[in-house]
Amino acid sequence: MNMTHYMQLLADNQPWNLLIFMAIPVVLAETLAITELYILFTRKFDGFVYHLNRFSGTAVGLYFIGIIVYLMATAVLPITKNGEWRTAIDVIAVGSYLIGGLPLIWIALQEFGFVNKALDQMGKLRVHAICVALFLVFGHIAMIAGMLDPALLGYKGIGHEMGGASSATGYEHCDPAMHGSMKDIHQQMMNGSGMPQGAPKQMPMNQ
Repeated sequence: MNMTHYMQLLADNQPWNLLIFMAIPVVLAETLAITELYILFTRKFDGFVYHLNRFSGTAVGLYFIGIIVYLMATAVLPITKNGEWRTAIDVIAVGSYLIGGLPLIWIALQEFGFVNKALDQMGKLRVHAICVALFLVFGHIAMIAGMLDPALLGYKGIGHEMGGASSATGYEHCDPAMHGSMKDIHQQMMNGSGMPQGAPKQMPMNQ
């Protein structure tokens, strides 16, 4: 099965890529969502839960700034330049993951006071809730598309992700000249004539 770049990113360098690009941002976003619900129901704008909510929103936003900058420089731009996208499935998976981080960045900007300065606490909390909902939507789109096989839209993998087809089967292609020489020698030996006089001293090697 062929993998999208999204799934390949999470599968490589285990377990670090999974922790960096999935576990840490999801834990922070889930903490933000849970504390968001608590504050909406209780209307308590102080205490541990409220400060945990603000910390989670700030941390996950700053974290996604680093992720987006890193992936744009090391993955998205080189893949686009070389035309290596694995069909629209691949684009949707990676694109949704990156877009999902933008609402969380907006939350961080709000916590630092760069945006939504005129809103009261309830207004800012509503913005929090909308941004978290957008993150969850795009995050799930990324996961679903990321787990699909790009071959569904015609992608033909070259087998480099898992070491290639030949290494998986243990089969190696031989040189046609060598194969023909070996066949002639074997046939003459079976006829009882022994090793042919014109047998080459050095077999052609597979390049």
